[in-house]
Amino acid sequence: MRALASLAAATALLLSCAPPASADPDWSFAEESEPTRPEPATGGYAPGRPALPGPARVVAERRIDARTLDLLVSSPSIGKLTPVRLLLPRGWSRTAGRTWPVLYLLHGGADDYTSWTRMTDVATFTANLDALVVMPEAGRAGNYSDWHNAGRGGPPKWATFHTSEVRRLLEAGYRAGTRRAVAGLSMGAYGAVKYAAANPGMFRFAGAYSGIMATRLPGIPAVVMNAQASEKQDPLALWGDPRRDAKVWAANDPLALAAGLRGTSLYLSSGSTSLNGPLDTPGAAWNPAHLGEPISAYTARALSERLKRLGIRHTLHLYGDGTHTWPYWTREFKRSYPMIVRALGLRRG
Repeated sequence: MRALASLAAATALLLSCAPPASADPDWSFAEESEPTRPEPATGGYAPGRPALPGPARVVAERRIDARTLDLLVSSPSIGKLTPVRLLLPRGWSRTAGRTWPVLYLLHGGADDYTSWTRMTDVATFTANLDALVVMPEAGRAGNYSDWHNAGRGGPPKWATFHTSEVRRLLEAGYRAGTRRAVAGLSMGAYGAVKYAAANPGMFRFAGAYSGIMATRLPGIPAVVMNAQASEKQDPLALWGDPRRDAKVWAANDPLALAAGLRGTSLYLSSGSTSLNGPLDTPGAAWNPAHLGEPISAYTARALSERLKRLGIRHTLHLYGDGTHTWPYWTREFKRSYPMIVRALGLRRG
């Protein structure tokens, strides 16, 4: 238990080291026919501003390059204008006579929707993937959940935003199909497996790189709540009190939802020691944040044992030494990539 208390403190250190996300005002209107225009005093739409009245819809977009398209979604579930980044496949257009499979990549805590393209070569690596790659905003401490908020519910309702609003908008206006895969790192690893388990059949693949795979094991509630507090959030707002609101915690626990993963291709990975590994700079100083690796390994083992009892096939890769950093998450994503390609029904990526 002492080690878990230390890990809870380390979680706060990890979350505090990432720079805050900043709103980018350089957005243009998605379509000339869009009926809602920004008020002159606002200077235009920007992430984080209040959602517009009405249903979820894309109100603006920004073309970064030939392949990268950012969407700004007015989301009643979040209550704000919330961005989503797309990497478009070759030949894509809104009027295409076909749809494309979808790979969702989920970001970690204290980061934002730009992290995968900012920190990895995912744009180059997926250049030949005949699929949409979708990277949605999820909040610095959103935890891919519809928040409990003392029983009042959301906003924020991140799970509804991702699995309903974003999914439907992409299918209606951006030629997204129904073959889907999801993967993520750290907080996003939790989100990927939780989404797949809570929505059986929605995702053909779920990949988790160094995330919490069981939220109610001894010591884990303290880790989760400490992480929320480090982002200046009420620790009880997410899922309530671990004892009083046990049903809410269970509804957000991949271990409790494991039966819903039947039929989904699964890749779970993590370091297990917190020590510097082969991808770390020789002589690099050790950071307490790297204790995130043994805690993710602890929970991944528990989920793996549950999956075995249920007869659900999966890949578990616990690679020993290695830090809670992008080089390892990128490596694990690439190791699982053939599974993603197969799950999406594609011949190559």
